[in-house]
Amino acid sequence: MRWLEFKMKPANQSTVAGFVLLGLSDQPKLEKMFFVLILLTYLVILLGNGVLILVTILDFRLHTPMYFFLGNLSFLDICYTTSSIPLVLDGFLTPRKTISFSACAIQMFLSFAMGATECVLLGMMAFDRYMAICNPLRYPMVMRKAVYVPMAASSWLAGGANSLVQISLAVQLPFCGDNVINHFTCEILAVLKLACADISINVVSMGVANVIFLGVPVLFILASYIFILTTILRIPSVEGRKKAFSTCSAHLTVVVIFYGTILFMYGKPKSKDPLGADNQDVSDKLISLFYGVLIPMLNPIIYSLRNKDVKVTVKNLVSQKCFPK
Repeated sequence: MRWLEFKMKPANQSTVAGFVLLGLSDQPKLEKMFFVLILLTYLVILLGNGVLILVTILDFRLHTPMYFFLGNLSFLDICYTTSSIPLVLDGFLTPRKTISFSACAIQMFLSFAMGATECVLLGMMAFDRYMAICNPLRYPMVMRKAVYVPMAASSWLAGGANSLVQISLAVQLPFCGDNVINHFTCEILAVLKLACADISINVVSMGVANVIFLGVPVLFILASYIFILTTILRIPSVEGRKKAFSTCSAHLTVVVIFYGTILFMYGKPKSKDPLGADNQDVSDKLISLFYGVLIPMLNPIIYSLRNKDVKVTVKNLVSQKCFPK
């Protein structure tokens, strides 16, 4: 993990009151292109996830655990991107990309909380698919409203509590001297690099959090899908296997993209060559951009394309709006 390479910086008497964000690029033409692309992507995120939330609320047939979790995921994606994208867009419009210490702490808290919540929520969605496919007769009893609503609420509480712990430890560190964050947002790993004190507690705390919020959900999802695939393969008819797999293919696709990006982001080796380090900084920013912008945009597209119920409901809503009786 990258934070294991953080070093204690020399102390300085002056304490920073804010930070300077280097942003995605220092080339004006590239910044204009990034501004347009990110703005359009953000609008698609708001529209796509907003439509998913709307259809899961308006269509009574979609008042099921799977679509309730999906609505939570869409709302989470809107919150996650809104915690960072406006800051990124504002950075393209201002020559000096500055952010106050308190605003940086709030942005870190929101993005960290949304990320941890999504990890837990994806695990709960895997459990929902496991119960629906492997135990269909018990599914209505186990996944009733009195169960799945607290499940979703607990994922939000767990993510928020974890973020509160991590950010509380981070803001207690002294930041002196260099206040330039080599990133386009207040990303917690980039911020911790600027601390001029021992960050061993932060390293241990984030390591434990990674095991809980990354390792445990991944193992849970993997175990769930082993049982799901085993059950699907036992279905005698090809049509039955295809129908059963279609109910979980969208979730599986989202899980692979989400966790694949995280593992690639934090698992790739660190370059020791100065030129390689600069290129890696650019690579890290692009991967973070993919994680923070493209994944929330892809989620509603994936669930819409692979879900007949959502497509039918959207078509009905559009037809009623455009061609009212």
